[in-house]
Amino acid sequence: MTTAFTVRVKDETASKLDQLAEKLDRSRSYMAAEAIEAFVEQQEWQLAEIEAGLAEADRGEFASDEDVAKVVGKYVRSARQS
Repeated sequence: MTTAFTVRVKDETASKLDQLAEKLDRSRSYMAAEAIEAFVEQQEWQLAEIEAGLAEADRGEFASDEDVAKVVGKYVRSARQS
């Protein structure tokens, strides 16, 4: 089942969408739907990860100072060697 609704975008964005749709042999509607679905999935994932992190913090599950220092040290060394 699908739902139709209207979305307003800048003329430039609509033009770019049309160009992509033409290159990919798809309709503007298909391309817009794919973009919205990808955005929704990404936002759902990100919010779920944030909520999981907050739940861990509420339970007191934090990295130790030593664990954090190891990770920071790894990247500081890598940057200095570059």
